[in-house]
Amino acid sequence: MAQTDEFGEELADFVRRVSELRAARSVPAENLATVLDAAIFELDHMAEQLWPAYQRLSAAGPSGIGSVDRQEQQLLKALFQRVPVPVVLLDRETVVRRMNLAATSFTGVRAGYATGRPLTGFLAHADRAAFRSQAAAVARGEGDRGLTVHLQQEPSVPVRATLTALRPSGEPRTAVLVVLQPVDEGNPSDSRGSSERGAPGWTVPSLSASTRHAALMDLVDAMTTALLGAPDGDRAAVLERAAGVLHGRFADWVVADADADATGGTGAGAAAGAGAGRLSRTTVLGPPGCGEEVAAVAAQDPAACPLVAEAVSGGSTALQVRSGDPGAFGHDASGAPVLVRADVTSLLCVPLPGASGSVHGVLTLFRSGGRLAFSMAEAQAMDMMSRHIALRLARSD
Repeated sequence: MAQTDEFGEELADFVRRVSELRAARSVPAENLATVLDAAIFELDHMAEQLWPAYQRLSAAGPSGIGSVDRQEQQLLKALFQRVPVPVVLLDRETVVRRMNLAATSFTGVRAGYATGRPLTGFLAHADRAAFRSQAAAVARGEGDRGLTVHLQQEPSVPVRATLTALRPSGEPRTAVLVVLQPVDEGNPSDSRGSSERGAPGWTVPSLSASTRHAALMDLVDAMTTALLGAPDGDRAAVLERAAGVLHGRFADWVVADADADATGGTGAGAAAGAGAGRLSRTTVLGPPGCGEEVAAVAAQDPAACPLVAEAVSGGSTALQVRSGDPGAFGHDASGAPVLVRADVTSLLCVPLPGASGSVHGVLTLFRSGGRLAFSMAEAQAMDMMSRHIALRLARSD
């Protein structure tokens, strides 16, 4: 019983210190580094002192804390969620096991979505290998590590990741606790980079959201202008104009597949039969310097692209980020997956609906490299533009 009382006192002191840290978020930006060090120290104390003490009391059985044991476990979980700095618990493969509220706000990723997915999937490609290596070293017991990474959501903002080992109760393998904080690049007055992002209530500024919305509206306006200027009776020209608007400003790659009969296509897709709606590849636009890759995609049979076939049969837009199936857009003549060869990080596959459930064609958009992934808002805007394109194609029949 004395051990239980002592543990309760220690835990109560810890709760009070966490409350003080939460109140310290309002200190000047130049003092936040000290607050972060104190928060990390408290996390270490919880991992190295409180948690082992809790395990010892749990092992004592009925003579230990009994039902109080479960209450303390719930309290520790609540404390993890309320720690005023972004904290993520990973396994040694960097798969997210838990993410607290501050980390959810900081990364812009819901905890339910992130759990079970590698944290490296939310980092810029250039940082992923280094982060995996450091996480594995920490899990092996080689000491705490720290490195600078960049989130895909805002690749221009450097983020400091501090990694420490943690052995959860009753588990044979060591987990990795990650604390995230924005890097202060020598400008203490930058309140967004120094304080607001570390706070649990931080959200993307409304100005950024307004800017993205304005960019989408500009794109829709440019698409409308291009479609109105397309010549009647030339469906291929309509698709080329639409692809030209989307290429570069909205997507790194634009691939257009149209009904082979309507465009007079004679390529491999024209003879593919009903499997992909007799589509013919009419337009392929890629990044500068990718002539060979563009030619390989242009030579593809649309019927051999699962995403295109699904768009024709299902009639719905497909949005994929970091696709788990390298062959989702088929293979080139050498057998290499197109998504791998084009370094695709996210894609949109949008059918162009016709009358009575038919499909005039399919537009597929790729983003590659470090570019931000397609968002749901962009997918919705693209779905609206696809209907405008389909109406213009119908006028050209």
